[in-house]
Amino acid sequence: MKTKNFIKIILKIKEKNELDLSAGEDLSIALMNLVSLEEHSFFSYVKTKDEKFLEILETCRELRKRLLAKLVNKDESETWCMSKHLLASSMRMYEIGNRLLHENNIEEAKKLYTDAAELYALFWKLNFDKNMSKKDTIKSYVSYKDKEKKSVFSGIKKLLECCKE
Repeated sequence: MKTKNFIKIILKIKEKNELDLSAGEDLSIALMNLVSLEEHSFFSYVKTKDEKFLEILETCRELRKRLLAKLVNKDESETWCMSKHLLASSMRMYEIGNRLLHENNIEEAKKLYTDAAELYALFWKLNFDKNMSKKDTIKSYVSYKDKEKKSVFSGIKKLLECCKE
């Protein structure tokens, strides 16, 4: 029952254009890539000692911090840091899944894709309230304990439709 109510509330909000998750989704994917660029810059610097990689790292980090603030509240909790790590972990698992899929290890790839989607959904569960203009909290509608579904991602996947303009 909770999931059905949750989806109804989101659809009503989307109809009124009060919630633009597609822009947030795009931004969250950009943030994943910025974290990866920071990591690649670090490893490139360590391998080469070329300081241009430190400049790239710092530029990417500052951009990531500015853009992350559009999706994540910076408060007394660990939400900011958790959000960054949820996105980074989700992307890494997705990339490993891609590698496994390419190697024709389809079942292992599917498992990693599922795990990556769960982490991505946890990011949104953690940060939905920041992205709402209503006083209702979405967080209370999505839970691992919800008996109607087996994952957080299944509870929000209908909301995260990247191809809507």
